[in-house]
Amino acid sequence: MSPDLSTRYLGFSLRSPLVASASPLTGDLEVLRRLEDLGVGAVVLPSLFEEQIEHEEAELLRLAEVGAHSYGEALDYFPKLQHYNSGPDAYLAKIAEARRALSIPVVASLNGASRGGWVHYARRMEEAGASALELNVYWVPVHPAESGAEVEQRYLDLVSAVRAAVRIPLAVKTACVFSSPAHMALRLEAAGADGLVLFNRLLRPDLDLEKLELVPRLELSESPESRLPLLWIGVLREHVRLTLAATSGVHSASDALKLLLVGADVVMATSSLLRHGPGHARTLLEGLSAWMREREYTSVAQLRGSMSRANCPDPTAYERANYMRTLVNYATPTP
Repeated sequence: MSPDLSTRYLGFSLRSPLVASASPLTGDLEVLRRLEDLGVGAVVLPSLFEEQIEHEEAELLRLAEVGAHSYGEALDYFPKLQHYNSGPDAYLAKIAEARRALSIPVVASLNGASRGGWVHYARRMEEAGASALELNVYWVPVHPAESGAEVEQRYLDLVSAVRAAVRIPLAVKTACVFSSPAHMALRLEAAGADGLVLFNRLLRPDLDLEKLELVPRLELSESPESRLPLLWIGVLREHVRLTLAATSGVHSASDALKLLLVGADVVMATSSLLRHGPGHARTLLEGLSAWMREREYTSVAQLRGSMSRANCPDPTAYERANYMRTLVNYATPTP
């Protein structure tokens, strides 16, 4: 008998704990259909970036005005700006299209730059039919004058503002940049978040030695990166009512199982699907089912959280004891 892989996330009943997270793959409707057929429980569309919208709208306005002041007839060559499919219209259409095509939840992802932008586009996504909204919060606190408390308040103000503007479930995807992540999780819950996605990877720039300029370098995650969400989900499981999603480093069934065992409600795959293709979703789910059958687990609900900090035989392993044990047990390779 196959184990029951169903779980709950953001109030939805999912048939499996595997979620296809935001990536170029999830922007393709045919890929979304295939992921649904392969058994994923939900999908997260690629992030809509406020800066990108503003840039596109500015470019359209610039093109519409080119030469208009010099040649009156030039106006005839440019349609009225409102007829362009500018701004978020294409993204909103994609939300509606995905909702019509899929039976699993379709989560919209928003990366805003201003409080007004977050609220405005969150409302538009809800109106377009998004099942839920993921706030892809990506701020690198580089200003020395901005205190840790001020950084945290920016997050809380954002969540409160969006929560007041929309009714659909709200997940917050953050980086691990807080001095006390557990306390911040409680505050985000109080601000109106329904779930946390742990963690956003802060992308580090590289230096081009020929051009002497900073350049972006996107590198796909590896399995060891799953240990950071593993640590904090294991700690948080006993303290929050929020649903918890683990992201970063989910490349194998073993990675997914570890995260579920410490308390994740779902695991999100991005890099592994980009590296191996959508079919890797089946590999992950089949590996998860095989491990559960071998150990006679009947459901994800049965195993979820059994190795959280509250249930772990040695809770100190989540704290300083694990640090000391790692150093003491490390063996220097023989030359």
